[in-house]
Amino acid sequence: MYVPFETLPEESKVWIYQSNRKFTDEEFAAIATDLQAFVESWAAHGTGLEASFELKYNRFIILAVNQENQIATGCSIDASVQFIQDLEQKYAVDLLDKMNVTFKLGQHIAHKPLIEFKKMAKDKAVSGNTIVFNNLVNNIAEYNESWEVPAEDSWHSRFF
Repeated sequence: MYVPFETLPEESKVWIYQSNRKFTDEEFAAIATDLQAFVESWAAHGTGLEASFELKYNRFIILAVNQENQIATGCSIDASVQFIQDLEQKYAVDLLDKMNVTFKLGQHIAHKPLIEFKKMAKDKAVSGNTIVFNNLVNNIAEYNESWEVPAEDSWHSRFF
């Protein structure tokens, strides 16, 4: 069951998927339509999940579930991963590779393999003040407070 993202409690579970390339506005609009349909029918053990999504920067898909009403179980999580894999194939993108880093470089959003980001840190092309996207946040409260943070305040700090 879809609900507006901003109405979900802060304890709601989130999953963040980052694209290895920027989606076009048309692609993002189509993804929003597909996500709306998916979330409307998303269920765990036959019970609809109170869920929502956000799309950010033409790169990020954020799924969220209010687990106070119904916990997302293995099968429902598998269904969401299958949905994301279908998007990967449809748009020829990578959304599941956690060994990439997305960060702000001036007004632009850059996406690099972890090894390249590490090299950029060593070469001082990025610093501890570089804003990174910490996709390891677990809930909406962490998403709101710790998703876009200086690298020195995230797990990326080990590179500086």
